[in-house]
Amino acid sequence: MISVRLNQSLEQELTRFSQLNQLTKTDIVKEALIHYFKTFKSKEKPTAYELGANFFGKYGSEEGDLSITYKQRLNKRINEKNNYR
Repeated sequence: MISVRLNQSLEQELTRFSQLNQLTKTDIVKEALIHYFKTFKSKEKPTAYELGANFFGKYGSEEGDLSITYKQRLNKRINEKNNYR
């Protein structure tokens, strides 16, 4: 349970809204808090993955074994460079 102090104008507005919509003040405050938290959550900073999701895998080489054969590829390039001299 929680109690909240409201200034007079806010309390009057809450009472008027409650009567017009035939809702309890508790229900109105609960719904307002739910809405507030949803809005706040949507403004949280995105994760690094969310920021870069559009770019991951976008510029692939079409060769799926690069992480497996990188040592052989590196040795080949070094040998080509040394043979060029």
